[in-house]
Formats: sequence, C-alpha cells, structure tokens
Amino acid sequence: MEETSWEPPPVLLAVDLVILTLRSSRLHVLLVERGIEPYEGASALPGGFLFDSGEDIRAAAHRELSEEANLDASRLHLEQLGAYGSPDRDPRGRVVSVAYLAIAPGLPEPEAGTDASAASWLPVEEFTSGRAPLAFDHHRILEDGVEQARTELEHTSLATAFCNETFTISELQRVYEAVWGQQLDPRNFYRKVQAVPGFILPAVSDRRPTRGRPARLFRRGPRTRLRPPMMRPDPPTQSEER
Repeated sequence: MEETSWEPPPVLLAVDLVILTLRSSRLHVLLVERGIEPYEGASALPGGFLFDSGEDIRAAAHRELSEEANLDASRLHLEQLGAYGSPDRDPRGRVVSVAYLAIAPGLPEPEAGTDASAASWLPVEEFTSGRAPLAFDHHRILEDGVEQARTELEHTSLATAFCNETFTISELQRVYEAVWGQQLDPRNFYRKVQAVPGFILPAVSDRRPTRGRPARLFRRGPRTRLRPPMMRPDPPTQSEER
C-alpha cells in the first residue's frame, strides 16, 4: 500500500476579549465596529489573529486590546474564558479563537484603531439573548463571559472593587443587581453579606446623609474568596413575573 504523507490542517488562531465594567449602575461591554470585511460595520468583541507564530496568545490579547480600543491591558486581570472553534464561525476559513475575560471598575473611554472604525461601551442587555446582532459567534462568547462574571461575584469579593472606599450595603447591592441582572430583596441580601466572615467590615467615615438616620458604612475586608458564597437567587418563574 502506498503511504501518503500527513500534513497539518490549515487552522488560524485568533483571540477575542470580553471586557466588562459598570457604568451608570449598568453592566457594559466593550465593543468595536468592524472597519473591514467580513462583517464590515457590524459590532464585535475586540480581537484578531496572532501576529506571527512566535507571539504568545496572552500577549496577542494585550496587543489587540491596545490596537483596537487603545486600552492598557496591563491594568486588567485577563483570565482565559474558553476556546471557540466551530467550523463555520468565520467565513475566511477554519479559525479557532481563544477568548479572555476581564471585569474591572473605572475603565476609560476607548479609542478605535487598526481595523476597528469605532469603539465604545454598550449595555450588555442590548446584546445578550441575540437582541442586537454581533459578528461571528460573539453572542455566544459574550454570554459565556457574562455568566462567568456573575459566577465570580458569587465566589469572590470582586463586587467591592466597584464601590468607593467606604460604602453602604445598598450601594453594594446595586453592584450585584447590575451584574446579575436581578432585583434583590434588601433584607435577604443584608443577611447573606453579613454571613460571610471577612467580606466587609464596619467603617467610620465623615459621610453624612442629607436627612434621616446615617446609613451604616462598610469597607472591603481581607477575604477574597467568599465562604459561604453569595449565591444568586433562582430567577422568577413566569407566573411570579405577572
């Protein structure tokens, strides 16, 4: 039998980034407007191909964030979200994308560059569940990133990073509501927060309300992993929403 030589399949490697932040008490995602085909003019997550075979994947993610949105990735904690490789995800050929996630407070306005004609922060709810179009399979990547961010709030003290140095329980609750996309019962939330040792600590501050009794103020505690976790409540059923 004649032997045939094996050749590796032609597969391109890319990176995509889900960058989340809170703006005006709503969860926002960084999106760019594509300036080239395919999907020219469509909204997409920032990302692109590796520069060459010698470029590290994480380094490519940092470079793409800088090139497409002029954001400094060194100030962000990028964590790998997953790999996406459906055969038909990119009309240019077989492309596998390694996606990264970051959620951070106080991120600046982005500036478009390279093959992006615009870059902006947009509310997540406008794009989850396919409400508005995104290029490639970026709906799936975005929804996976949002779910991962919601899980991080359950198990880590990340929510306190979005509060001032001192904050009220109500202010902390608004962070959870924005990321989880659910209204929370204040009494249940208060009990859950207080049940996690080292999560938040009482604080003394000069902040005073304009009227009424001063609200109790807190600061972030030393614990970064929450035990027990701050689990999300079950979503309401259709009968409960009526």
